[in-house]
Amino acid sequence: MRENKRYGYEEAVDYVLQIPKFTKKNTPEDTRRFYEYLGRPGERSGLIHVAGTNGKGSVCSYIDSVLEEAGYRTGLFTSPHLVDVRERFRLKGEMISTEDFARVFNQVLENVENFSEKCGNGAYHPTFFEMLFFMAMLWFQEKRADYIILETGMGGRLDATNVIAHPCVTVITRIGLDHTEYLGNSKEEIAGEKAGIIKKGVPVVFWEQEESVNRVIVEKARGLSAEVIPVSEKQVIFFKFKNKTVDFSMRSEYYGYIRASLPTAAVYQKENAALAIRALEVLGRTCPLTRQQVEAGLSHARWEGRVEEVLPGVFIDGAHNEDGVQAFLDSVREDGCRGKRHLLFSAVSDKRVEAMAGQIAESGLFDDIAVTRIDSARSLTQEQLLSLWKGKNHARLYNSPEEAWEALLREKEGPDIVYAAGSLYLAGQLKAYLSKL
Repeated sequence: MRENKRYGYEEAVDYVLQIPKFTKKNTPEDTRRFYEYLGRPGERSGLIHVAGTNGKGSVCSYIDSVLEEAGYRTGLFTSPHLVDVRERFRLKGEMISTEDFARVFNQVLENVENFSEKCGNGAYHPTFFEMLFFMAMLWFQEKRADYIILETGMGGRLDATNVIAHPCVTVITRIGLDHTEYLGNSKEEIAGEKAGIIKKGVPVVFWEQEESVNRVIVEKARGLSAEVIPVSEKQVIFFKFKNKTVDFSMRSEYYGYIRASLPTAAVYQKENAALAIRALEVLGRTCPLTRQQVEAGLSHARWEGRVEEVLPGVFIDGAHNEDGVQAFLDSVREDGCRGKRHLLFSAVSDKRVEAMAGQIAESGLFDDIAVTRIDSARSLTQEQLLSLWKGKNHARLYNSPEEAWEALLREKEGPDIVYAAGSLYLAGQLKAYLSKL
């Protein structure tokens, strides 16, 4: 038993980062029981729950930005973080302070000890993700958030965030093959896991794709008497990419035509914005939102690591699976590059990396490719990285992302464009490096 130690911020962060080394996965019932022990914090707020393979964080960001534009006090819980763990907790667009982080950490830890003693076995401890989720919900409750937007972690059905009972709306983004060792070996199986967030009588907004995938979501929703709101590419009436913005228009049930200029070079964000608009329409049934607020909120939204221009002509993208890479390549095709394109690539070993490398090579978009290990136990080895490109593109090996990054920037000439993609770990490591320059 801990002797009433109070952790400071740095100690709290270190403790959280060490959690995976000494915890085991809890059952959904264990997670639910502890959430109830905490008093189900945050459930007096309006809850928006978002799952899917790609685009979850972007959809959350768009919804958050619109609600903030409308004057609501919003809490945003997302994952993963790129540089600072506090990125996962935002209130009205601002990260949690170091003081608040330490305080809610100590609050959760004290309750963990009391809960374990009450249960009589002393064995319960939240996982890394659960700990952060509980901290976030306590903080949002304390700050009296009007709305809380929750991004699931890896799945849906078994996700810690799924302990919430009565969201206002659920959203399921595009389904792809990722985390197959945990979620299933087909899109249909993965869709079944993601659809686990659907609640009885709660509208679900989802992105239409293969009929077999759609069917899984629709059948789950109908079984729970949940309104089904599909969103598809054909609903995006106008689309144009110019001046590093994505301009689009779509027909809205409540607002007529929504027209917005998304401040991003990622063409795939039109899909995520469309999902956010439909979710906001559901909220608009009880929450006053004007068309002007929706358009302004979309136009002001920012989400790091998604074809993010970090320097002139230099972009970082967190694409880390096949669908993500395809979306990234679609954006690259629209960049109007008049020089050469350079790519820094890395990936972790539990992804379908051969397929990702094949997509990049077949695109023919890049004049040269730099590869490097990233600072993660899951990183591909140097040998594995080089073997990915054998017979495809000539790849140059570097000892670190920082070394590779500096080399590409030195070689970049005026009209050239430099990209980095393949892993959120890579995006985070480069962002951290840039922040120190």
